[in-house]
Amino acid sequence: MSAHLPAHASPVIDPAAGLVELRDLHVHYGESHVLRGVSLVIRRGESVGLLGRNGMGKTTLIRALMGFNRASAGRVLVHGRDRTGAPPYRIAREGIAYVPEGRGIFPNLTVHENLRFAARPPRGEAASWTCERVLERFPRLRERLGSRGSQLSGGEQQMLAIGRALLTHPELLILDEATEGLAPRIVDEIWRIVGEIRASGIASLIVDRNYRRVLMHTDHAMVLEKGVAVAAGRSESLVRQGDLLARHLGV
Repeated sequence: MSAHLPAHASPVIDPAAGLVELRDLHVHYGESHVLRGVSLVIRRGESVGLLGRNGMGKTTLIRALMGFNRASAGRVLVHGRDRTGAPPYRIAREGIAYVPEGRGIFPNLTVHENLRFAARPPRGEAASWTCERVLERFPRLRERLGSRGSQLSGGEQQMLAIGRALLTHPELLILDEATEGLAPRIVDEIWRIVGEIRASGIASLIVDRNYRRVLMHTDHAMVLEKGVAVAAGRSESLVRQGDLLARHLGV
């Protein structure tokens, strides 16, 4: 697939049916047309990056996939079944875990309570994510098990949010700005975990301002410009197209 598409084109990352498929998706906020016919396929075990400047529709796309925003046109398919307009809890039960930009942890619960609250039985024969396994990946959380969510640093909260999502045994993990506002050392730790998640076979959809890191940790990527997919392709191909990325990402 060519990574550079004409204006108003709607690239599909992979034409084969996938774990999640968005078909010609449109979303409005009142009279504002935010998403304009975006199509996207995420296959099982595949990592996909979603790139674009602020306000270009990335979070709107995620929220429409998760059922928080209603699509005004187009379809959302999960496991090949039409889930357009389904409430968020139905999407979550399909094996989709969402770590939002605001992290969404319970501030009045301890780290241990946050993790226990999220834990679900494993799906099929997939490797089981237990509290112990999460704490092995995030040893900092083990030191803070009795601390309330509101007492954690931003980096610790992000680790908790990702660990909690893993305890639902997702088939797809969505990370929206997982490294925003974090210290460089913590950012490196988050990306290390992202790499482990990818290697484990869990599919992922990643939004982050650092496009180089996104392209390094994904198989495919899409660039949004004013709600339109203007470029898509294999990450290893996009990373070599500096002019295109500079034009659409301002880097």
